[in-house]
Amino acid sequence: MDRFDAMQAFARVVEAGSFTKAAETLHTSKTSVTQLVQQLEARLRVKLLNRTTRKVGLTADGAAYYERVVRLLADMDDAETSLSGASASPRGRLRVDVPSPLARMMLVPALPAFHARYPDIQLDMGVSDRMVDLIGENVDCVVRGGELTDQSLMARRVGDLQLGVYAAPSYLERAGAPSDPRELEDTHHRIVGFLWSRNGKTFPYAMYREGERIEVQGRYVLSVDDGNAYLAAGLAGLGVLWLPDYMAKVHLPSGELVPLFEGWSFDPMPLYVAFPPNRHVSAKLRVFIDWVAELMALHAPVAGRPLRSGPARSR
Repeated sequence: MDRFDAMQAFARVVEAGSFTKAAETLHTSKTSVTQLVQQLEARLRVKLLNRTTRKVGLTADGAAYYERVVRLLADMDDAETSLSGASASPRGRLRVDVPSPLARMMLVPALPAFHARYPDIQLDMGVSDRMVDLIGENVDCVVRGGELTDQSLMARRVGDLQLGVYAAPSYLERAGAPSDPRELEDTHHRIVGFLWSRNGKTFPYAMYREGERIEVQGRYVLSVDDGNAYLAAGLAGLGVLWLPDYMAKVHLPSGELVPLFEGWSFDPMPLYVAFPPNRHVSAKLRVFIDWVAELMALHAPVAGRPLRSGPARSR
């Protein structure tokens, strides 16, 4: 039995909550993971896990051992990255998940500079607007807009996305140009709905003007759960859009989108990089988070507050 492999397998089973998911993230078979954990228990002469047909849980001994294993694996990672100049040039595979419009319009175009700086980091980038199980899917971090609802995560606020309201000329020709946000509640106006994946619902947008605050829900004929599809629907004239400035600005000079409601404003949408609290912040993860923060400082800086790490906040 390779003790390192056995400890790694045990930690992944705990974090993933099942032998099957642990095997998938380790790119091995469920049988191999099961055997490694059984051999580890035999060597230690204690039961580490309670197994049922539905779930896997820690015993009291297993919980104490898991805390030490996590620290030991982190120390081993630090030891490896400190050798042969690795600390100055982080290396290895990094699994991240980012929103689809942010990936297409901002992150991916900037990646050549990232890889020129860190040529030994291999990025596996999931591109989606869905909720990601960081532990179960073995993802190192996610980039997400909006206040985070999972208070168990650690998060760093890396930017603030400024928002505006826009519509395509084809929509305005058909429905007319609203002069006040409340007109979007009228029966002849439509918005494009965005389904927040955590509950599959749309939410009203709060808007401000000279001390006045209103919330606009609107009606839709189409609601989507992907940012690129949301933008495409607005460009096709299917309704009014609420967009971050970085998504809208490329369509303004050509007249594909028209800004609405001058004088009204929004609270900015915070942008976070979030990661599991029990996941060691390796050198490769640290430099990726710093790079995202640097990029956002150019395009969507945090409004009047320092960048810092801390627990994710709920809405």
